[in-house]
Amino acid sequence: MGLRPEYSLAHSEFNDFLFALVGEEKSGQPLTVLSALARLGLDPWEEAARLAGMSKDAATSALTSAIADLPEGDWQASDSRSIASRLVSWLPARGRGAADSPERGDGSRPLPKPDVPKWLVWAALALAGLAMAMWLQGG
Repeated sequence: MGLRPEYSLAHSEFNDFLFALVGEEKSGQPLTVLSALARLGLDPWEEAARLAGMSKDAATSALTSAIADLPEGDWQASDSRSIASRLVSWLPARGRGAADSPERGDGSRPLPKPDVPKWLVWAALALAGLAMAMWLQGG
């Protein structure tokens, strides 16, 4: 099963956020949001989507807690809020008043349409053709 488009590296709306620099680790290596979230046992794309759905203040608070749980690098624990605030600015503005999809009459969001990859359709057709060729040769 492939990744949903919003979680795809090549086309993710979260790339700017996920590849933003949290800071430098004590070893001198850059630490991105993606690496930091993964180290905390969180799925980076799911967490980015969750944060994007929050208000800016709520997302900043949630990310502040996450950053505070990381081992300190070139930042102090007291810097967590300012780092989180900077990083939240890289999130798409879905939960902050921007309409990302039309709502139904009952106020709920429509379910996303399943996205069947083209290669899956072609593979099914190829298998059907192979099965037919084997059937014709055997009969």
